[in-house]
Parts: sequence; C-alpha cells; structure tokens
Amino acid sequence: MRFQQHRSNLSDKELINMYKYLLLPRMIEEKMLLLLRQGRISKWFSGIGQEAIAVGSTLALQPDEWIMPLHRNLGVFTSRNMPLSKLFMQWQGNKEGYSKGRERSFHFGSKEHFICGMISHLGPQMAVADGVALAYKLKSEHKVSLAYTGDGGTSEGDFHEALNVAAVWDLPVIFIIENNGYGLSTPVNEQYRCENLIDKAKGYGMEGVQIDGNNILCVYDTIKGVREYCINNQKPYLIECKTFRMRGHEEASGTKYVPKELFEEWQQKDPIKNYEDWLLNENVLSADDVETIRNEFKQYIEAELLNANQTKKIEVDIDEELNDVYYTKMTDDRERITVNTNNLSSVISTQSSQLRFIDAIKQALYQSLQKHNDLIIMGQDIAEYGGAFKITEGFVNEFGKHRIRNTPLCESAIIGAALGLSLEGFKSIVEMQFADFVSVGFNQIVNNLAKIHYRWGANANVVIRMPTGAGVGAGPFHSQTNEAWFMHVPGLKIVYPSTPEDAKGLLIAAINDGNPVLYFEHKLLYRSISGLVPDAYYEIEIGKAKTVNEGDDITIITYGAAVHWALEYAAQHELSIEILDLRTLLPLDYNAIKNAVAKTGKVLILHEDTLTLGIGAEISAWINEHCFEMLDAPVLRCASLDTPIPFNTELEQHFLAKARLHDCVEKLIGY
Repeated sequence: MRFQQHRSNLSDKELINMYKYLLLPRMIEEKMLLLLRQGRISKWFSGIGQEAIAVGSTLALQPDEWIMPLHRNLGVFTSRNMPLSKLFMQWQGNKEGYSKGRERSFHFGSKEHFICGMISHLGPQMAVADGVALAYKLKSEHKVSLAYTGDGGTSEGDFHEALNVAAVWDLPVIFIIENNGYGLSTPVNEQYRCENLIDKAKGYGMEGVQIDGNNILCVYDTIKGVREYCINNQKPYLIECKTFRMRGHEEASGTKYVPKELFEEWQQKDPIKNYEDWLLNENVLSADDVETIRNEFKQYIEAELLNANQTKKIEVDIDEELNDVYYTKMTDDRERITVNTNNLSSVISTQSSQLRFIDAIKQALYQSLQKHNDLIIMGQDIAEYGGAFKITEGFVNEFGKHRIRNTPLCESAIIGAALGLSLEGFKSIVEMQFADFVSVGFNQIVNNLAKIHYRWGANANVVIRMPTGAGVGAGPFHSQTNEAWFMHVPGLKIVYPSTPEDAKGLLIAAINDGNPVLYFEHKLLYRSISGLVPDAYYEIEIGKAKTVNEGDDITIITYGAAVHWALEYAAQHELSIEILDLRTLLPLDYNAIKNAVAKTGKVLILHEDTLTLGIGAEISAWINEHCFEMLDAPVLRCASLDTPIPFNTELEQHFLAKARLHDCVEKLIGY
C-alpha cells in the first residue's frame, strides 16, 4: 500500500485525526462550490486535489509558528482550528469575518493563529517568511516559518530574492512549491526549463527535495524532518510537492485548457480517497467509521453555516473605515517626549549641540538602537562600510551585525522581511541606498505594508529611509524626489524634514509609530545644513507642519530642500513671506495649511518634484475646495520641469523649481 512506509510511529488515533483534518477542507469546499452556484458567495479558488500539502505541512509545525498560505490552502486555516462560522463570514464578506468585509477568500490573516494573509501578488509571502524566520533566529527560538508558492510563482523575482536572502542569512524557513502543473492556464513547460523545480535549490546553496504532494503521510513526515533540519542547522529548505488541482484556477476560468487524460490520471491519485482506502485496508478505520465522520462533518458544516448566516447585513461606518487605515497604540508618556510646537527650546529644557543634517539622522538612529533592543537596521553596505553616505558608520562595532545587517541587492525581499519582523514584534529600518531604487520594492510597500492593518489588523512597524533629491549632479536615477509615487497610498505615512532638529525628532517618531513610514532625507542637505539639536531622545509629532517664517504678503507652502530656497528668497527680497514647512506629507496638516492660506490670501506651493500630479496639485485642489473665500489670487505651483533629472549641472539647475521661483512669486504678487 502506498502509505504504509510513511506511517512512522503514528498511532491509530493520530492517523484518524489526520484523516479528519484532511477530509474537512474537502467537504467545506464542496459546500462552497454549491453556495457559489447558488450565488451566495461571489468567488472561489478551489484546492480540491491539493489538500494533503496544506494539511500535512500545517500539522507538522507547532501552532505558534507562522505560515504564509496562498489561495488554495484552506487546509492551513482549518488545521489551525479557526472557527468555521467565522470563516464562512469571511468568505461571505460579513463584518464579523476576519477582515471586517474588506477582503475576499484567503486574502486575510490571523495573528492569533499565526497565519499571514496573502496579497494577490503571489511572491511577497516568501520574503515575509524570511523576516519571521529572522525574528526566530534573533530570539534564539527553536521555530521555523513556512511559505507556499505555486509553480507559476517560481518565475517571479520575489521567489529568487526570498530564497537568496534566506540562504545568505541562514534562516530557518521552509519554502513549499505546490507544483500542480499550471499557472492559471499556462503549463509548466512554458514556465521553466529546468527538469524539476527542486533543481533551483542548488543555485541558492540550500537543500531541497521533491515529494508526492498528494500523500498526506509523506508530506507530514517530510515537513517534520525538514523542520528539525532547519532548526538544528539554521538553514532554509526548499520542497517541491507534485500535485494537481481538479478545478479551474478559480471557478469562472474553467478547465478546458487541461487535457482530459490528466484529470483521469490524477483522479487516481486523489489524496483523500487513497488515504481513506489505506486506513480501511489497515483496519484503522471501518466503513461505518468513515460514514460517521462524514455525517458529523456534514452536520458541523451546516450548523456553522447557519450560525454565520445569522449575522446582520453590514452597516457602513465611514469613520471606522478611515480610522482603521492606520495602526494606533497606547504610549507611555513618561518614556517619550513629543514636540508639538514650532519651538523646540520651549518644550525641551536640555543641552543642545550644533549638528549637521546628516549627524542629526545618525544621532536619531543611534539613540533608537540604544533604546530599542528589538530594532533592526537593514540595507546595502550599511555594516562595516557604513552605508553609501556613511550614516551608519561605526554602528556595527557597537550593535553587531545581527542588528546592523548588510543585505543582498534585493529591495523587495528586504522590505518583505521587515514586515515579517514586525509580525514577531520587532521594529525595523530599511535603508534605500537611493530613493530612486525603491521602485524595485514598490509592490511590498504599497500592497503589503500599507494595506495590512486595514485588511486584517496586523501592522508593519517599518521605516524606509529614502536618501532623495537633486542638486548633486547625479543624473536621472540617483536624484529623484519621488514622494508623489506614494502619496496616493492609504496606510503609509510620509515625512520629509528640512532641518537637523526636525530630522532627528521625526525619525525617532517614525521608528516609534508602528505604521510603515517613508522617511525622505535630502542628500543635498546632509552636509550643507546645520542647526541646534537637543541631545535628548525626543519626537516631533508626525502630521504637524511648522511655520518657519512669518509674513503678510504671500504664503509659500513647501517642504524639504525647497524650504531653504524659500527662506533664501525671502531674505533677499523686500517681501513679507509666510513660509509653511509641511514636514509630513501623509497625513497632511490641513489646519496649518488653512491658517497659512488665511494669513495672506495668496498662496504659492513650492516643491522639488516635477509639476504634473505632484503634491502641489493635491494641496491646490484642497485649498480651492475648502479655502476659496480666503483667496485673493489663484493658487500657483512652482515645481521642477516635467522631464527626467539631467546629469549636467547646468541642465539640472534649470530643471529644478528654484529656477522659476522668482517668476512665480512675481506672478502671484501681480494679482
């Protein structure tokens, strides 16, 4: 019999228990397909035929080890004993589901059950597993994380990045490839050219094995052994599970693209039927036992569905929807000094030092590393080398390479790993070598980090440092100020300081915030701007703008390096200019904007970013809608040219908004 050799030391009771865990998701799915035909649910991704992988691997782990499932892993959720009635609520889009009606099918997670919800982009889950495994390693816990991907997912860059990071960092993580032969309708012969997907393991210097994914005992026994290997050796492992899905990618897609003989072949390999037959042949179960179990499950499913159907129709609460975009937490005011006013010295009675912009950032990082033992900094060349701008120079000597971590060249995986660290209670900072390179990690930021709290209540305690800006003759790919790329993404916070004191206070606040924060630091200001900075550990509240110059003639609303352009212009001209430094771009301080508009009635929005769809467009629109009666002239924008940033310094100076500032001011004054 095909299962006999894998029985190991499992008792009859354990074998029967495994049968129940294997059967339950199949019977739930059969009910869900009926509900789909009845129009009671809208969509379903079937895992019929693949249950042994999810069930066997989940049962082989400890219940407090994180799993990163995909949309065909119902057995993960049921094997973690999640209440079925609540799962039904989730699938029906009810408020009482795991995502308050905000997510579909399996795009949700549960911290209580150590399940991380997927996003539709299949690859990012694997990098999150890296981060969780790193957390286990840092805490010296004997645990592994586990992530699934499909055969199609192995073609994604995230697969390569996640496996490479896991191998380089020696992380205890298990990667499972569910090779069912098709990525939607694309067969594997159009996905890869290696003989077997497991061959990829060698390229990353890790061990791997290919197994029968339809054999529950084989899956269970393999994962148990691999788990022990990963913990004992602190190494990752790749497992290819050969399997087949008996339904379409999702029900609407059908299966016409699959040859009929494949269904016939894999029908004979059905994981539940074969295991059930073996249990019967081994006299572990009788036919009456099977009938009893199935009847009990049928009654259980119907009762749980009935319970789920008792929920009220969802009532939309707009305030709740908006409030749940960001994670909030209680803070101990005795441990944190938060500055809410424009004048630091009036709030913090402490010694100050004259620091350059770059030194203020370094001090914020250093003090935060001292305060938070769970803070990890990751980035390219940041350890012994000290980073491209030497901000972390010397840190590795004091805090160690386990906290100041050089990374491979893979922004997406490192951002995903930062999210995994957050799931285990760590804080992390990811340094982009240049803000321009963040585009490679765009998906992780906008779809994973930004949305995770709204989707299922987890939070991404991640700061991404963004060395940004032009003026140093670095050309199109080392000079962009790309904050507008992210302004449209709910769930992110964006800060952009212009002074050393703000740079320190805002960075500390970002590290303590608990939400994903993009921290833009202008490269040109690093060594050109200095100011008094309190030596103490302090925060400046995120979301609060600051008036940096009082005036009555016109108002300039700006941020970053452009604050200094405005201040320089005001000092050189006989004009009374109100200058508002936004400091935080998301969320914007609309009260400060309104007050600045009311002060003069004439508003110029100045920013280094290009003109079209820059932040100036949003602020101008808001002023038009909310402050129109205060205006004495149209709101004007002064921004950089709608071109890439040129390398030649003469061209660059004419590209920048500063070159058009005088003309814009003259035009505004003329109204």
